[in-house]
Amino acid sequence: MNGLDEDAPLAALAWALDTGAFTLPAGEVAFFDARLGHGLPRPGWRCVQPLRPAFERLAAHGFDATPEPAAESCAAALVLAPRSREASRARLAQALDALTPGGLIAAVAGNSEGGGTLRDDLAALLGEAQAGSKHRCRIAWARKDPARINAELLAQWRALGEVRHLAQGEFSFWTRPGLFAWDRIDAASALLTEQLPADLSGRAADAGAGWGFLSMALLRRCPGITALDLFEADARALEPARRNLENAAIDISLHWHDVTRGLPGPFDAVVMNPPFHVGRADDPALGRAFIASAAAALAPGGALWLVANRHLPYEAELEARFGTVRRTAEHDGFKVIHAREPRR
Repeated sequence: MNGLDEDAPLAALAWALDTGAFTLPAGEVAFFDARLGHGLPRPGWRCVQPLRPAFERLAAHGFDATPEPAAESCAAALVLAPRSREASRARLAQALDALTPGGLIAAVAGNSEGGGTLRDDLAALLGEAQAGSKHRCRIAWARKDPARINAELLAQWRALGEVRHLAQGEFSFWTRPGLFAWDRIDAASALLTEQLPADLSGRAADAGAGWGFLSMALLRRCPGITALDLFEADARALEPARRNLENAAIDISLHWHDVTRGLPGPFDAVVMNPPFHVGRADDPALGRAFIASAAAALAPGGALWLVANRHLPYEAELEARFGTVRRTAEHDGFKVIHAREPRR
């Protein structure tokens, strides 16, 4: 992460709280994109976390975790700001909406991850803001004064995080900023759809479905599919995926689920473009866990269709989990792999 430890924003936020840079008012605290570390979260905080693995870790430690905040219910809102300025502004708008009048909003990000703009953004939205620095991070905070809120700007920033409809060529879809490949058809996924055989049939699963591109392609290409389950760890993707598939003529089920924890099969086919990053670092273990979950959930005659960056070392895991593994395509740095005969 450009030399910035993922825990640095947590450490900076803990420092600001411990040194009294700002004081939390009495009442409920919402912690946006919460994760564990440096004594945070603190008891009684509501943890807003749309990513299922982090949500489950928070819940396992006894914290009140939710994928979505309640409107105007909190005295304070703390934000671990995303790297993207657009995503950060959308999160600031959501946090402000969660505050009661007079409530405190504070946001933190690494200096190289958008931290330098936080104070300006809060000041533009709320009329004024204060800021501090620690651990190569910037922390900015301000109070919610309804009389000083820039309502037009707030409306614009709310829209940055909302579901929207886009078109790419003849293909149109619902999506949401902040999701993987939210504003385009991912080239790797497109390559995979070109390789899917039209005779796939039965119950299918899309593992790591995102906004549903692979599922949409699967239904267009494979009329024999009779039921389709979408599994996605980011709760924000479920609504656009639902809209993209709402006119399907078969049973569609959407699951807010961490695929690495297994899949509730059996399935006749699984398609996937598995994630392979933790922060900015490659982590092939994620893809290997997806493969293991798919193999365990497939029926004896089932098949896995997978696309991945060519350099990712998935072949050993595939050969350990399946009797037959073959590469069907390779293009622009991506590879498509077909695996069948899952081992038991």
